[in-house]
Amino acid sequence: MSIAPLTPDVLLDRLAEAVHALPVPDGAVRVLVDGAAAARPDRWADGLVDRLQRLSRPVLRVSAWDFLRPASVRLERGRTDPDAFYDDWLDAGALVREVLAPAVVGKPVLPRLWDVATDRAVRAERVPLGPRGVVIVDGPLLLGRGLPAELEVHVAMSTAALARHTPDDEAWTLPAYARYDEEVAPQDLVPFVVLADHPDRPALKTP
Repeated sequence: MSIAPLTPDVLLDRLAEAVHALPVPDGAVRVLVDGAAAARPDRWADGLVDRLQRLSRPVLRVSAWDFLRPASVRLERGRTDPDAFYDDWLDAGALVREVLAPAVVGKPVLPRLWDVATDRAVRAERVPLGPRGVVIVDGPLLLGRGLPAELEVHVAMSTAALARHTPDDEAWTLPAYARYDEEVAPQDLVPFVVLADHPDRPALKTP
């Protein structure tokens, strides 16, 4: 195992190079950027988009937050139940069906499915990507669900840092992340772990 302290820009450059070097399937390459909301996996996903586009790769960003289940299912056990957040919020089947499965065979994908604010389906048009395309999905609790991808990245924070960076009104999610670390051990599943206790001074952990 290697841990290399890097600037955010250099770290993103290395991740983009790893994505760019992947064998190109018939359709798009699928990348998962996993991490708790406070770890800002969206920030790292956005940085990857910019760098891959500079390498002339068409890129589509997809947020797992746009593939949540309806409130009637998601909030059945209450609005602040950590086990419901862990088990019931993400519609993993829809994410595979609408994004990850069609992407790899070159079919257009649905960039958004559900609007949490209105609790309604989004009328989004499908997006074609082509054989050199890249789909980047970011969000929490993505690993260990059987989501198919060519590359997975986990953005990690220590328990203390995660508690420190999580807003008070989201502190109820912390037991879900503790359960995730215990049951899934995401740092052991992926080839790239971004250690983000100090977001401006991250490190990259590789096997």
